[in-house]
Amino acid sequence: MILTVLYGCETWSLTLGQEHRLRMSHNKVPREIFVPERGEVTGEWRRPYNEGLYYMYSSPNVIRVIKSRIMRWAGHMKRVGEVHTGLWLGKLKERANWKS
Repeated sequence: MILTVLYGCETWSLTLGQEHRLRMSHNKVPREIFVPERGEVTGEWRRPYNEGLYYMYSSPNVIRVIKSRIMRWAGHMKRVGEVHTGLWLGKLKERANWKS
């Protein structure tokens, strides 16, 4: 599920509301998989808390993954920009020397 959610996330700019909705949808899938369980003392059915879901599901935090991919993409774009700028300036200098 996490791969489907993360498609193209490198170009997103997340607001707090979007982060909240992503967390809710990311928690919804394990809640469907790990059905409510009966309490030993009271015998009542209860849904597992988020911490219990993380322990059972052992899935990475979706917001952390998105933010790390955004930072990785930003670093990539910075490096690409330096290469293209350097090539462009080098060709510009070659033209200037050729015309003189």
